[in-house]
Amino acid sequence: MTTPQPPTARAKDPITGDEEAGKELRLGEFTNAVGLTLSEARTLMSVIFEHRREAGKYAVPDNDIVKKTQDYLEVFSRFKQQETAQAVERILVGQSDLSSFERAQLGSLCCDTAEEAKTLIPSLAEKRTDEDLQDLLEEITRLRQFV
Repeated sequence: MTTPQPPTARAKDPITGDEEAGKELRLGEFTNAVGLTLSEARTLMSVIFEHRREAGKYAVPDNDIVKKTQDYLEVFSRFKQQETAQAVERILVGQSDLSSFERAQLGSLCCDTAEEAKTLIPSLAEKRTDEDLQDLLEEITRLRQFV
């Protein structure tokens, strides 16, 4: 006779928002939020923490969440140099037909092909031809430093 096992995870709350990043972007309260690439987020955190250290007035957060976030950004941000991250941002900001979310995704994912980009960011399918999107991806890829 077996004894019942307790559940291995907490019950999940039902999703109440209408957020969806499918063919049609429905970002709810984040519709007008400015999206950051992982490289921009990495740079922003580094600059803020460096400023706090130099000023000496503000504590630099020292907890697991901050450390894990910094580790994640260090591994997955594609553009490690601040100048390169800014150059990518300048390229993406010029894409006025794309939402901030789509631009941030393109700058973070660094897709190799238009097909890959449209698979991962379905809302691009109706906004760009494969050729135009491929040109943009190649422009971003030229800035990548493979280390």
